Amino acid sequence: MNNTNNNKNFELEQKILHEGIVNALGITTDNLQIGIKGDPSIRESVFSRPKYKSIVDDILQPLEKNLTELLLNRGTYRIFIGLNSGEIRTSSVFDPMREEIHRAEKLIDNEYLDRHYPLCDYDSKIENISLIYSFVRSLKSVKNLPDYWQSIIKKRKESWQPIQRTKIIKIMNAVTHLRTQEQFYLRNISINIMQSLIRMQFNCDGTQVVKADDFQEFLSINF
Repeated sequence: MNNTNNNKNFELEQKILHEGIVNALGITTDNLQIGIKGDPSIRESVFSRPKYKSIVDDILQPLEKNLTELLLNRGTYRIFIGLNSGEIRTSSVFDPMREEIHRAEKLIDNEYLDRHYPLCDYDSKIENISLIYSFVRSLKSVKNLPDYWQSIIKKRKESWQPIQRTKIIKIMNAVTHLRTQEQFYLRNISINIMQSLIRMQFNCDGTQVVKADDFQEFLSINF
């Protein structure tokens, strides 16, 4: 009976870890990038639509600098940059269950940045994330989860690796380059240092999910 239960738990765990595009442990394929097709009418009309310019385009360089600062030297572990809408979403280790939404033009103001995002060096942020994982594993409700889910949570804590600081800088430095492309320009991008993933949408619609380690190769192939 125990062997039967163990086999069933293993099968369920493997399904959970391989059914999604991105699961608890990262991208479920070794491909350089994952492409998710979107609205075909947007994709097919890309060459006939004029390039859209938003408020972000006028402030992109100082914004890029300050958002890099958030990822490197503040408590922020995830950023979404809406380059068309001017919407910036952030998540912090100091309040990990919430997502804040800010206007892009506000985030080029250093005083605004200091008010909303207290300093936290990168190593301390990584330590905080590890401690949060440890706390979650200690919860009674988690201990009552099925064995296969407890195994997944344990693996998630043991296997996660943050994006290297140098890679964050290179990724953020590429935002302007991707936005200023004439035809296939960037509409939005999200960076999560916990999952080492970059999620991007371009004006041709669809979504691209790229591992941080493969980001430079993605640029060299596509741009």
